[in-house]
Amino acid sequence: MLYYLFRFLDQYDIPGAHIWAYISFRSLLTLILSLMISAWFGEKFIKYMKRRNISEVQRDASIDPFGVEKKGVPTMGGIIIMVSILLPVLLLGRMRNIYLILMIVTTVWLGFLGFLDDYIKIFRRNKEGLKGKYKIVGQVSIGLIAGLVLYFSPDAVMRENVSMERQGQEMVVKHKSHAEKSLKTTIPFLKNHNLDYSEVMSFCGKHKEAAGWILFVVMTIIVVTAVSNGANLNDGMDGMCAGNSAVIGVALGILAYVSSHIEYAAYLNIMYIPGSEELVVFICAFVGAMIGFLWYNAYPAQVFMGDTGSLTIGGIIAVCAIIIHKELMLPILCGIFFVESLSVIIQTQWFKIQKRRGQRVRVFRATPIHDNFRKLDSQLDSTSRYILKGWPHRPFHESKITIRFWIVTIILAALTIITLKIR
Repeated sequence: MLYYLFRFLDQYDIPGAHIWAYISFRSLLTLILSLMISAWFGEKFIKYMKRRNISEVQRDASIDPFGVEKKGVPTMGGIIIMVSILLPVLLLGRMRNIYLILMIVTTVWLGFLGFLDDYIKIFRRNKEGLKGKYKIVGQVSIGLIAGLVLYFSPDAVMRENVSMERQGQEMVVKHKSHAEKSLKTTIPFLKNHNLDYSEVMSFCGKHKEAAGWILFVVMTIIVVTAVSNGANLNDGMDGMCAGNSAVIGVALGILAYVSSHIEYAAYLNIMYIPGSEELVVFICAFVGAMIGFLWYNAYPAQVFMGDTGSLTIGGIIAVCAIIIHKELMLPILCGIFFVESLSVIIQTQWFKIQKRRGQRVRVFRATPIHDNFRKLDSQLDSTSRYILKGWPHRPFHESKITIRFWIVTIILAALTIITLKIR
């Protein structure tokens, strides 16, 4: 809203109005505004939830191994995150941008899905929350919407990096002269190689282009579902998911910015995506919301984000990466989410296999994997055998585990960006 107001005033040479055309100014202002809103609104929200005695059923008797009781801590803190993202974006974003609209839809859609889950847990006193199949339907639906929007929208185009030419001592990347629809995406570590979904489906002959778009939509659904579930699983310790997501957001913001600038895109030999600069505004709001939320969610937490927050966070990360054609880099960037999900899959599947053989054998002390590092021997199931019972040899404090996971995510974020130059 303010963007259009000041662009209008700039026509009449109003001093300072022109600065709103700069993406750097609007992005940093969005970051500050989002942080301030999350800090202010977060305090009001927590007081309201405590006054109404609203907390999650399964957390009521929760005490961590070091004796910090979490009874009565409010949940549904994802509402703080959503408000802190949407308000600054609506004020400072260019609302005619298709990518920004898609990010807003994703935030509202998955936020509502997570809200339903939290509502059932809190007000219906059902600790299982929303049934898994309904969650999957909601995640698949937004993945389908995102894929189809990027397919049908005439504004969702890019200029592919097609060649490199030597000019003096430097190699200069050349992009196509015009923007067009493309099924290309960046492959990390490989120079001058973009994966083309239509080429993957080349066995379809003359229909490979249509088949490629179908594969792209399917990939979008898989990525959105996987990342949102990974973020959900990562939300198990105070500050864990918010801190990791803030770091991931910074990396995505950098990737979105360089993708929107043809000179930077040429320097990094990546695709140039016109219009993706508005994603930087959104991601700055996202990072600001995460940092502001950490003010209250850091150990010991005053509020939990709940599924309202974790599902939304995962969806935002996934859709942003898909828009800038960097979805194949998510296994590196979101490595923590990936390992969290993988640990749960390994634990459940191995236990089922062994149970059919009449044995109760688990791989980890607990899953998701972050719980493995804080579980006490006295908390283990005495009827089960644990393959990795001695790892770690002692439990760690929750805050130490959280900060170490942040450090790993920082390393992964740096590696993600570095892959663009070491291909």
